[in-house]
Amino acid sequence: MKLTFRLRFHTSYGQSLSLSGNHSLLGHDRVEQAVPLQYLDEECSQVTLDFPGDAKPKSEITYHYILRQTDGALIHDADHQLALPPAASTQPEVLVIDSWNPVGAIENVFYTEPFKQVLLKPNQSELRLAARPGATHTFRVKAPLLAKGQTLCLLGNTAALGNWNTAAPLLLTQTAGEDFLTAQAGLNHALFPIVYKYGVYDLEKKTFVRYEDGENRTLNSPAPNTHTVVNDGFARLSATTWKGAGVAIPVFSLRSENSFGVGEFSDLKLLADWGKRVGLKLIQILPVNDTSATHTWADSYPYAAISAFALHPLYLNLSRVATGANKKLLEKMEDERKRLNTLDAVDYEAVMRAKLGFIKEIFPSQQRETFASSDYQEFFQHNQHWLVPYAAFGFFRDQFGTADFNQWPEHQRYSAEAVASLVAENPAARDGLALNFFIQYHLHLQLKEATEHAHANGLIVKGDIAIGVYRHSADVWQQPELYHLDMQAGAPPDAFAVKGQNWGFPTYNWPRMKQDGFAWWKQRFEQMSVYFDAFRIDHILGFFRIWSSPAHAVEGILGYFVPAIPVRESEFTERSIPFHRDRFAKPFITDQVLEEIFGNERETVKRDFLVAETSGQYSLKPGFATQRQVEKHFAALEPTVLNAKFKEGLFDLISNVILFATERPDEFHFRFAMENTASFKNCDSQTQAQLKDLYVDYFFRRQDDFWMQEAMQKLPALKRVTNMLICGEDLGLVPACVPDLMKELGLLGLEIQRMPKQPGLEFSRPADAPYLSVVTPSTHDMSTIRGWWEEDRSFTQRFFNHELGLPGEAPVHCTTAINEAIVRQHLASPAMWSIFQLQDLLGSSAELRRADVTAERINVPANPKYYWRYRLHLSLEGLLRADAFNGPLGELIRRQGR
Repeated sequence: MKLTFRLRFHTSYGQSLSLSGNHSLLGHDRVEQAVPLQYLDEECSQVTLDFPGDAKPKSEITYHYILRQTDGALIHDADHQLALPPAASTQPEVLVIDSWNPVGAIENVFYTEPFKQVLLKPNQSELRLAARPGATHTFRVKAPLLAKGQTLCLLGNTAALGNWNTAAPLLLTQTAGEDFLTAQAGLNHALFPIVYKYGVYDLEKKTFVRYEDGENRTLNSPAPNTHTVVNDGFARLSATTWKGAGVAIPVFSLRSENSFGVGEFSDLKLLADWGKRVGLKLIQILPVNDTSATHTWADSYPYAAISAFALHPLYLNLSRVATGANKKLLEKMEDERKRLNTLDAVDYEAVMRAKLGFIKEIFPSQQRETFASSDYQEFFQHNQHWLVPYAAFGFFRDQFGTADFNQWPEHQRYSAEAVASLVAENPAARDGLALNFFIQYHLHLQLKEATEHAHANGLIVKGDIAIGVYRHSADVWQQPELYHLDMQAGAPPDAFAVKGQNWGFPTYNWPRMKQDGFAWWKQRFEQMSVYFDAFRIDHILGFFRIWSSPAHAVEGILGYFVPAIPVRESEFTERSIPFHRDRFAKPFITDQVLEEIFGNERETVKRDFLVAETSGQYSLKPGFATQRQVEKHFAALEPTVLNAKFKEGLFDLISNVILFATERPDEFHFRFAMENTASFKNCDSQTQAQLKDLYVDYFFRRQDDFWMQEAMQKLPALKRVTNMLICGEDLGLVPACVPDLMKELGLLGLEIQRMPKQPGLEFSRPADAPYLSVVTPSTHDMSTIRGWWEEDRSFTQRFFNHELGLPGEAPVHCTTAINEAIVRQHLASPAMWSIFQLQDLLGSSAELRRADVTAERINVPANPKYYWRYRLHLSLEGLLRADAFNGPLGELIRRQGR
């Protein structure tokens, strides 16, 4: 069988097209083996492939086109599917006429898994296309947002297409589970070119509704003895009418009447029940990976995973694990469960002690039956690539008393052979690994059950993929070559963290990751798809560049973007800036600086921490030259107010520089916000102006194309491996290239009213949000609506007058009416999704809102040692019974078309 792929796509001189797909003749989806298309004319290219014998496609082919630009850059379109038409058996040649399918087309969003499997699934018809005798053409087109009872029809200037008679159009049908609507026509006797158009047809009323937008479509000369498949892409109908609302809350924050002092995966079912009652379509959670590095409350930080794949034992529901006689053992724990469940906040350490203690008690009697089940064996086979290293890591962590594998007396680097040998010879090791297998299997079952329950109620579940992993994690232990362990990831300074953020995670060795096609990242995306329908990429800016601090830094202020094009010493000369390496790149310490920072304690600082230079300035003593050295010194001292002042002041001295030196003597990176340093302020005005111009060039001009190229190497390839709905957390200092690339890839951005992306605005407006976005009034890293209202009186006064349009003086506290007005603004937004922290929804109810507004906050990003322990103050069962709140909220959501 000969199969010709013809692409209608305008190319320019120097561009070329190729075809890649999931068949050996299409290169098995390997770019380097893609099949070149031959140029026909400026509007069309094609290739003919001969599928002999058993190479003939047995079912559906999935394929896509690749455009190679003149500079060598590759642009992929979204996937196409082709099932051979019923007439193909009598016509050995098939011509497929395709249209380029832009990845970022809005319509493609509706063919991601959450829409296909949950949100739009009821609209699929059970009709099947019957082969028409004499059919020469199959027309295929997509229309994801047709109303119930509607289909597409086809009309054109030939008898087979109804001669434009809307009373007798050719109806398209859609087979359940397929994306395309399809119709067949026999056009042997038609006069070409054929002019045609799709329309909307009401099956119940048997009436024509409307034509699609835009110009007529054209089909040129026929191909004799060939069946032609015309893939027309999307019907030109509005694609921005679907909108949904969702709720965001960490799993650990859920409270049910039967949970164990912390939210559990099983509690998500109650949340889904409530979501269905009020008309929500999405539940969003924070990362749920295991963070058990220290077995202390410090492990409550959900973004410091010791495995990017393993789930956290914290979320295990014990009653669903215990079987038989072991259920009675739970009765002994009932008093402790009740005690923990009445607490206002999570007692992380007590909950973990209780849960792990119980699991260890019942494991010996349940392991044999569990491990013998076919379901467990399938789970193990699918996950052993991460499960075995993770389980071994957990065993060694507990055996050696630390997650820092560099301190282990043996097994400092993962070896599959060494672990297998140890398990074979050491019963304790064998049991230790098996216990971790057992826990992960039950977590898997419980999370899967919860998400399936959400689906049954019409809700999708959105997970969160952290940008980093913990430095002492199973991932780093297993593949240290994938990371830069001498650097620390974080974020530059902003209004929420004026000294920047240092997360402590190692940065990624992207060139090394590229060598195996980003296999680790692809495995992460695959793992997310097991449990979730959509996911948020935490700090998506990290795929463009990451804020990196050296290992000796404590504060993020000592970081810079990697990769980045540095400034060279010659650039200072070219701009007539007097360049003095030590003056710009070493801490600038004078008596005046010491007076400003330390006041009356400056003489003590000089004596204990500084060395006087002949220039009249000072340098730090060798033992206090880095922030880590300073931190270590004061960690051994009594935590007094004065010691804290000395420590913070020394941190400020160390960061009082204009430039950071690199390994190359003539290359530097600017310190962020250098204009705030005493070093900069002590330069003359002309030097300041010239430095500012070079600083602006460094941060906002030279890097943009470079960062775009960096992201283009990663994000398109990763998006291709999943059909989940992907949202990017694109907040902070956003490069100009980010919105363009996210739009090109169809990734949803995040819009927050009090964090406007447009320069010069104090607030963004939900009414101005792009369709492919998520609007929200707050996130887990911010105060809630009510908390924000009380932070800055002048700020909220301007919001009250200008954004809410209300006259007079703003109330001191956020009233229920104001809270509801802000919620309503977001629900009315044109954005595809409006998602709210549950606290922000409850803020509209005088009866349900929490009395202590400060207790609503989940995290303070400026505090790297924050205890993540927020819990709802009412149970989910109580929320389900709150008819006086649920009814009006549901009506508000429905009125806004969500």
